[in-house]
This record gives sequence, C-alpha cells and structure tokens, in this order.
Amino acid sequence: MPQVKTIIGIENVVATATIKEELNLNKLINCIPEINYEPRRFPGLIIKLKKPKMTALIFPSGRLVCTGARSEEQVHKAVKILMQRLKDVVNIESEPEIKIQNIVGAAYLGGRVKIEDAAKILKRSFYEPEQFPGLIYRMDDPQTVFIIFASGKLVCTGAKKEVEVYKAINKLHNILEEKGLMIY
Repeated sequence: MPQVKTIIGIENVVATATIKEELNLNKLINCIPEINYEPRRFPGLIIKLKKPKMTALIFPSGRLVCTGARSEEQVHKAVKILMQRLKDVVNIESEPEIKIQNIVGAAYLGGRVKIEDAAKILKRSFYEPEQFPGLIYRMDDPQTVFIIFASGKLVCTGAKKEVEVYKAINKLHNILEEKGLMIY
C-alpha cells in the first residue's frame, strides 16, 4: 500500500461570545460603519471583519455569534477587535466569555472510498445515494459527524477543538484502511 498523506484543513470555526451588559443596537449602527442592521428581517446586527475574515452577529442581550474564522486563534483575535469597537461606543465592563460551538474541517484522504461497502460495514452510518451522494458517519470519540464522498473527500463537523478535527479524520482514515475501504 502506498504511503498517502491526508490533506486536512479547518474551513470554519463557529463561536459565541457573551458579555454581561445589554447592548443598544441603534446606538451602535450610527457609530460603526461596517454594521448592517435590518430589524424587520433579522433581530441582530451583522458586522463583517476583513482581518481576520469573520462575520459576527450581535444581539441586544450581549451575545455575539461569530462565524467564518479558520482557527480558534482567529476567533479570539476577532472577538478582541469587536470588543474594542463596541467599547469605543458603549460602556462594557465585562470581558467576553468565548465558547467554541463547532469546528468544520475538510479533508482529502488521498484515494477513493468504497462508499457502498463503507455504508454496510461502518456502524452509525447512513447512506441514501438517491437522496445525497455522501455517506453520513457518526463517530463517538471524538464526537464528530462526517460526510464522506466516494472521491475520498470528506467534511468533519461537531468538533469543539481543532485538535479533535485532526484526531477524528486520522482515526476515520485508519478505520477505512483497516477495513479495506480505501482504493489508492
């Protein structure tokens, strides 16, 4: 069997940041130009950062939902930038409590997957090719969900730490190889 290197990348980190103070959204829209606010369509502010590239939803409760970052480090950096912008406009005493909600990774396993065989062999998998070409596989440890394609490409979601994405994908790759489900 050839030595194949799995190519893994983090595609999206979704996090929440919570501050104890409530926010006056109308005050923010007049002072921060990058903000988009259409209260008839959505109850929160939308702000897009360019560096690091990320979008945040800001709610009156003091809760922020951040998406689009490519690492946990970028989330922390972006929240720090957002907090500074908010503090320039409104009085915020508390530090945000940041919690990673979901990390999405993508990978190429370096070969094709015998997807129909995998559907029969892997417990906790679901495959309906008439509905969707990917096999859905739920892994217990680390607790993640995969969408696996016959091409050898996959998406991993549900991780709370970047290291869990790498661990889960490598573990899945080993399982597929051990069960003879990879074609190189």
